[in-house]
Amino acid sequence: MSAGKLPQTEANVLRGHEGAVLAARFNTNGEYCLSCGKDRTIRLWNPHRGLHIKTYKSHGREVRDVHVTQDNSKLCSCGGDRQVFYWDVATGRVIRKFRGHDSEVNAVKFNDYASVVVSAGYDRSVRAWDCRSHSTEPIQIIDTFLDSVMSICLTKTEIIAGSVDGSVRTFDIRIGREISDNLGQPVNCISLSNDGNCVLASCLDSTLRLLDRSSGELLQEYGGHTCKSFKLDCCLTNSDAHVTGGSEDGYIYFWDLVDAQVVSSFRAHSSVVTSVSYHPKEDCMVTASVDGTIRVWKA
Repeated sequence: MSAGKLPQTEANVLRGHEGAVLAARFNTNGEYCLSCGKDRTIRLWNPHRGLHIKTYKSHGREVRDVHVTQDNSKLCSCGGDRQVFYWDVATGRVIRKFRGHDSEVNAVKFNDYASVVVSAGYDRSVRAWDCRSHSTEPIQIIDTFLDSVMSICLTKTEIIAGSVDGSVRTFDIRIGREISDNLGQPVNCISLSNDGNCVLASCLDSTLRLLDRSSGELLQEYGGHTCKSFKLDCCLTNSDAHVTGGSEDGYIYFWDLVDAQVVSSFRAHSSVVTSVSYHPKEDCMVTASVDGTIRVWKA
């Protein structure tokens, strides 16, 4: 497949963070994006117009991940201060702080109904929190991991988590079943294909691995980039035709999903590319970096 429709042209640079940007995420419809970083802030942007809209400040340490509800009304965030923050987007007010992780929190996600936040931490646990309850205690704790949990994905009935212990684990919440697929290398990011059939895992041996979710079969491996010591995002394009991810040398890579050939790679940032987020409908992507910028790419 040609690289013609891939977002490789820089459309905007979003500046404002002081220091490394650790994550950048489109919202559900792709109109806005959120970023967070070393400067302890979360920022809301219109990436298409290059506009900064709002800054959210309350974290006491770096902010490692952020997620917004489908109706854009609430945020959740996490980071070095061991807490999961639940925010009102419009007012910028922290509605609740969920405490329970014993160490830094690496990843957060809302469920589809925005009623539950799930978090993953360095304390080897995944925790689920009820947004509607006034209790700050988790409603579920999964602590079968042997090392830090770096990344989580949610389906309607499952929590999927990637860990430094080399596993991608799937928990069926309805029946309490756990399935573990061992990749043999530390996993630092996981991402679901848009059809829900596959999970893509970024491993610290500079390899992305594609797993069949039903069988656990390793379908493909993608390499050429450098990922040895940083948490780097990976994802599939919205058509599931390509895999994309950042590299520690500032490059962005696109691979053909099926044959794993590098279709395109280009220098996107002057330092490590920490985050990639693909637009849900358009050929557009946002990337974030240790260089302090978020960049918007269009086809």
